[in-house]
Amino acid sequence: MKKHIVCFGDSNTHGYCAEPADCADGGDRFNEDERWTCLLQKALGEDYLVLEEGLSGRTTVFPDPLHESMAGLDVIYSTLMSHEPVDLLIIMLGTNDTKERLGANAACIGIGMERLVMKAKTVPAWRGGVPRILVIAPPHIGEGLYRVPEGAAMGAGCPEKSRGLARQFAEVALRQGCAFLDAEGLAEFNTHDCMHLTRKGHSQLAGELSKLVPELIG
Repeated sequence: MKKHIVCFGDSNTHGYCAEPADCADGGDRFNEDERWTCLLQKALGEDYLVLEEGLSGRTTVFPDPLHESMAGLDVIYSTLMSHEPVDLLIIMLGTNDTKERLGANAACIGIGMERLVMKAKTVPAWRGGVPRILVIAPPHIGEGLYRVPEGAAMGAGCPEKSRGLARQFAEVALRQGCAFLDAEGLAEFNTHDCMHLTRKGHSQLAGELSKLVPELIG
């Protein structure tokens, strides 16, 4: 059986494209030749199965009063069980947690990530009963967010909170025995809404993970 890698995230795992001109198909989702998950699959080869579990708007643990089923904590059990046996869980969340309406600062978002990781470790879906988790801190949300309508819905303070996530997530990973990757400066965000990966950013992230994943699970 192939090694199963579950990629659990938000719109940046789903492949949302904020600038249609950056997407080969001109739509609002990068295609299978552009998304980091698919690029990672190609780089790793036939011995691995990279499973996309990205949902636009997803948070670590916080329910969103405007959209249902957004808290990752509520679905991590069923997600992992549906893909058992799981060799590696990659979690890249936190961008949506910065929304003003959710009322969480960077420290609280870190607590949310730790709760999610702790829950994932208890799910009986791990190959050999050994949880292997990689936590990725997303690139920082840019101040240019507020130039677009989406910025108003995100609310105040998102860039500042976003800049604090890497430190919080690194501490969570250390406490929980997880691997950690800071994507700031490594994967490019666009200059339109300043919170989504460009096509180049997807390629950059896939390239880094294609080196890291075999080190984590062989």
